[in-house]
Amino acid sequence: MVETTADSDGINGQTEVGNAILAFGSQRTLAGFTATGDPIVLVTTGPDTYYVFSNDGGLSGSISSSDTGTYLYCFAAGTGIATPEGEQAVETLRPGDLIVTSKGQITPVKWIGRQTVSTRFGPAERLMPVRFAAGSLGQGLPHTDLTVTADHGMLVEGVICHAGALVNGVTICRVPLAEMGETYTVYHIETEAHEIILANGASAETFIDNVSRRVFDNFAEFEALYGDVPEMEELPYPRAMSARQVPAYVLGPLRVGSA
Repeated sequence: MVETTADSDGINGQTEVGNAILAFGSQRTLAGFTATGDPIVLVTTGPDTYYVFSNDGGLSGSISSSDTGTYLYCFAAGTGIATPEGEQAVETLRPGDLIVTSKGQITPVKWIGRQTVSTRFGPAERLMPVRFAAGSLGQGLPHTDLTVTADHGMLVEGVICHAGALVNGVTICRVPLAEMGETYTVYHIETEAHEIILANGASAETFIDNVSRRVFDNFAEFEALYGDVPEMEELPYPRAMSARQVPAYVLGPLRVGSA
């Protein structure tokens, strides 16, 4: 295996597909990922030559790739988002609609990002959403089963925890891809500022632009509405992206279930 290094466009240690990656001592292009998550790098063009960087010495045959090279921060369809008039399914929200933050403030939706996820390619665990059973976060929340992507941030005891970091295998579980079909669609809410909103009653973050809007199917819609926009300021909460980063006082009660 030849060592590769992501460039400064990387997100949380990863690089978006299409961006530069250092390989063989030069800047190359990250073209995609194999089904096991190994990077596929475009080394030369005309004709194109690709290399798969893997520790699997038995790797052979044709390689299918995925362009899902960034984290997904999204809600599954049907997620109930708190609005002044009651909950509304995330996929029915539109720019200008009003929603309620976890602090009871009202803020307008700026944009709804929509992304189609293919379950045929890419690391299976990373593509599996996480389902929070009703009551799994304590105090009866969420009030109904809540499904989000594994990297979606949930605010628990003052820490933004990625959903995948909270999996306990009982009340918080990964959803098998067989249940999701060949593709599934997820949605994210962008507001003017990074906010904590209520999804099926549980505290969850809105879009924060440390992931590119270009990964969304309807990015052209955002670009037409807003063009280039200043970087957003992230809320001043610590963030835990893996189980080992989640404080014991947060993770402990969730491991035994609190439904």
